[in-house]
Amino acid sequence: MRIKRTTPRSGIARRTRLLAIATGITAAAAFAVPAASADEGRTFSASELAAVSDTVLKADVAGTAWSVDPTTKQVNVTVDSRVSDADIAKIKESAGGNAAALHIKHTSGTFKPLLSGGDTIQTTQWRCSLGFNVRSGTTYYFLTAGHCTDGAGTWYNSAGSAIGSTAGSSFPGNDYGIVKYASGVTHDGTVGSQDITSAATPAVGTTVTRRGSTTGIHTGRVLALNATVNYGADGIVSGLIDTNVCAEPGDSGGPLYGGTTAYGLTSGGSGNCTSGGETFFQPVTEALSAYGVSIY
Repeated sequence: MRIKRTTPRSGIARRTRLLAIATGITAAAAFAVPAASADEGRTFSASELAAVSDTVLKADVAGTAWSVDPTTKQVNVTVDSRVSDADIAKIKESAGGNAAALHIKHTSGTFKPLLSGGDTIQTTQWRCSLGFNVRSGTTYYFLTAGHCTDGAGTWYNSAGSAIGSTAGSSFPGNDYGIVKYASGVTHDGTVGSQDITSAATPAVGTTVTRRGSTTGIHTGRVLALNATVNYGADGIVSGLIDTNVCAEPGDSGGPLYGGTTAYGLTSGGSGNCTSGGETFFQPVTEALSAYGVSIY
């Protein structure tokens, strides 16, 4: 299974809106947003932090990702290379008197949807990765990223054989989609050789594994939950799992898991598997609930 969707090897161009060419990034040192002296050491309540998070959304700056850290009682905001000092000032101004709750860090490269689940899945226009095989009764499907299924009809495997058709898609806002398997297609409840038997939401700090069609298997840990990413023209997605697992184009839709437990579907991020990066995942439990399907 892979994360990201990419132009298929056949060379057919994907739509410009969903072009997922991730650039390499190296995380820069984080720095705190300067606060007014009167706010030095101020502790913010949960409701104040939620309000600050909402102001970052309203600022609508492309290339930002943010989440509330209940431990440090701050709103951590990561900004990519598109974000200027003026944009950061706009975010702080939007937060108003609670700007001291913001903690900004920079990353090079840009946040973009990552388009290829462990195994390769592709349309005639782009390539993604299969996330998890699921079922409703005796009807079988697979989950992948919504930015992969958005506008897609028939899906093919790496050999070019038809394997199913899109049955549902949610993007932006969410980033999940579901494909109904065609009759006669073989499928099992594994990610590679790893059997997957349940689904859950990981805790911050949990060690997680990702598998994708471009870069294979990589591990890392969960940095935050309920993160929001502004991908720019591709839209805003919220409720994501933020990790330091690397990913590259074509890995989109691929599975995030730990042992036998499914956690998420690769959404997007920045960086690569040479220099490292930051990758966001759609919680799989939300997709399971939305479509009334289960892991098997």
